[in-house]
Amino acid sequence: MTRWQYNFARNLLFKLDAEQAHHVSLDLLRTSESLGILKLLAGKLPDSQPVECMGLTFPNPVGLAAGLDKEGNTIDALGRLGFGFVEIGTITPRPQPGNDKPRLFRIIEEEAIINRMGFNNCGIEQGVKNVRSAKTFNGIVGFNIGKNKVTPNENAIDDYLYALRGCWGVADYVAVNISSPNTPGLRDLQAAADTARLIDALKQEQARLTEETGIHMPIALKVAPDMGDEQIAELSKVFLDCGLDGLIATNTTISREAVQGKPFATQAGGLSGKPVTQRSTEVISAFHSHLGDRIPIIGVGGIMCADDAVEKLKAGAKLVQLYTGFIYHGPPLIREILEKMKKM
Repeated sequence: MTRWQYNFARNLLFKLDAEQAHHVSLDLLRTSESLGILKLLAGKLPDSQPVECMGLTFPNPVGLAAGLDKEGNTIDALGRLGFGFVEIGTITPRPQPGNDKPRLFRIIEEEAIINRMGFNNCGIEQGVKNVRSAKTFNGIVGFNIGKNKVTPNENAIDDYLYALRGCWGVADYVAVNISSPNTPGLRDLQAAADTARLIDALKQEQARLTEETGIHMPIALKVAPDMGDEQIAELSKVFLDCGLDGLIATNTTISREAVQGKPFATQAGGLSGKPVTQRSTEVISAFHSHLGDRIPIIGVGGIMCADDAVEKLKAGAKLVQLYTGFIYHGPPLIREILEKMKKM
């Protein structure tokens, strides 16, 4: 797919409400994949650029971040576009509808999105069924897991353990989401003591399930960009002490500094895209200064061009993920990043 082809499709989709365009896009991807049309449009898959990370071999270092394929039912089509790994979700133990609509907003001139979706998803059992039905994708699949909105924080660990057990042996890795701003109180779990308790419980269950099944599934944690140096240092110590397998940095931001005065800037939710590019890279660099190569980092947040992805790698990331950049620039962005990395 060329730039002009994607731009033409995007211009049509952007005439729709943002959430409606999201669902239409995924429906079109699934339909065109099942009919064999997407294979023709996408062209030859990018050459393999394998990367070892968290004990897994990723076919290439460019993945899709959680939030786009919330239910894991579009994996084959997304793989056809060139992603080396796809992270589905956020998935919770029980299905939930998410927050009231409207809940997704574009700030087009800033290449940004604000969302307050609220973990709308089909639940872990259906998510597992969907992933198992994928036929052609040969990459890595991550399950991004979260707690249900109605579950109080004091019982949050139970939800994460339930989701971990539910996707064991189906996911290649699990990403633990405690950084979405759209579930009330969720970010409180990023306090060092609470994070330590959660990771410790998950690592104990990971060890038990590994021994029971003979399958090892790495656990990564997704963090917010809205934290200072002291909190980053405290969490880094927790991650090292608990033996975390991977870190995903970063989620969306609650800051509106970069979009003040823009349409929808006052909407509640997480801001993603170009306004978070620099801050996300700074957080990656800060965590890497504490973690080194002992805990690999997946860099995500405002990757709008190939150079942005390279900056994430230079800051310390081993892999990168796209979301908002993929919305604005489409499949050509995947290939541009991979070409740039190939020349490095």
